[in-house]
Amino acid sequence: MARAKWYELDNNAKIVPSTTKGSDTRVFRITCELKEEVNGALLQHALDRTVPDFPHFASVLRKGLFWYYLDSSNIHAVVQQENKPACAPIYWDGRRRLLYRVNYYRRRINLEMFHVLTDGTGAFDFLRAIVCNYLKLAHGLDEEIPQDFSSVKEKEDDAFNRYYSNETKGRPTEQKTLPRRAYHLQGERDEYLQMHLIEGTVSASKFLKAAKDHHSTAAAFMTALFMESILEEMRVRDKKLPIVLSVPVNLRNYFPSDTARNFFGVINVAFYPEQYDGTIESILEVVQASFRRQLTQDQISLSMHDYARLEHNIVIRPIPLFIKNLVVAAVNGIMQKGITGTVSNVGKITIPEPYCSLIDRFSCFMAAPDVQISVCSFNGKMCFGVGSAFETNPVIMRFFRKMVALGVDVEIATNDSWE
Repeated sequence: MARAKWYELDNNAKIVPSTTKGSDTRVFRITCELKEEVNGALLQHALDRTVPDFPHFASVLRKGLFWYYLDSSNIHAVVQQENKPACAPIYWDGRRRLLYRVNYYRRRINLEMFHVLTDGTGAFDFLRAIVCNYLKLAHGLDEEIPQDFSSVKEKEDDAFNRYYSNETKGRPTEQKTLPRRAYHLQGERDEYLQMHLIEGTVSASKFLKAAKDHHSTAAAFMTALFMESILEEMRVRDKKLPIVLSVPVNLRNYFPSDTARNFFGVINVAFYPEQYDGTIESILEVVQASFRRQLTQDQISLSMHDYARLEHNIVIRPIPLFIKNLVVAAVNGIMQKGITGTVSNVGKITIPEPYCSLIDRFSCFMAAPDVQISVCSFNGKMCFGVGSAFETNPVIMRFFRKMVALGVDVEIATNDSWE
């Protein structure tokens, strides 16, 4: 019998269990919508074929004396019809259970993951493999499934640990100059702490054209549109506070890695209401300048090493886990006071033919303490997946109306109430 294997949590994952609270379950959902109804039995076979290529996803979360860790298991992942609220809690303290779930509803295949396991890039790789195995079974395709040439060892690699260096200690990053308190969205929160999902699908080419017409990238443009939507919903007395949006950054674009674990950083972009002159250009100017300053190899390196420094600190490492949990939760609470919301651009999802023509779209959603917009595109469709802790979402309604006003039609699917 093979000896059980355990994994030390990567740097991003270390803070996840301690910061799970209320509607912020730290669970994200990635959805693939096919052009046909999903067969549950075939989806189970597809999952069974895929799991061996991602062995660390079969782990359970356990407590050590000083840190949490992942412990390998032989628990069999079971596909179910969707029967839980979106992004419902996956991890329960003391329970030995998998940290992801696969379910389906009509034409949709949903993968939900606890952020301890991986980030959006790793999860998309997993779902893409599941979907291709499913379509191969469902249609008797002879074509080879798109190959992922990374080895199991590369998928399990802790890229933070691989690239960490303490030589940058003491050098400043822009993150340290951000305001400590930011504007927070207002509204009635769901009394059952459930997430409200809103999916807005647009033509990728039309959105990119609108961004180009404003001399902007898609990422900067969607960030500026979200900021303007928030600004226009703010009360006058709230406009003394800045809007600060958190923007995750895929570190694989800066440090070569095929890891299927967490490997992302975050930049924060601040905009003060007094900088607004009534045009989107006044916001774009600030957003683009912030992107240019922070999205350099040097600044990304500094930020990454700052994130990783916690686990390498010789003073912190021997502190018992229950004390670390209290400290991390308290620090996270302070940091959240300086964040208004999040915009995450996962990017373009690619799958070759004949699989591509059998898929309608991909979308992604993240549980959040307030509101998070997650964006991905596939085969000409760009999906804005909104995870919201609020019953109603006037800011998001305004966000999509702005797109329509720019000539970008929006197809909306939601379980929210648009009052």
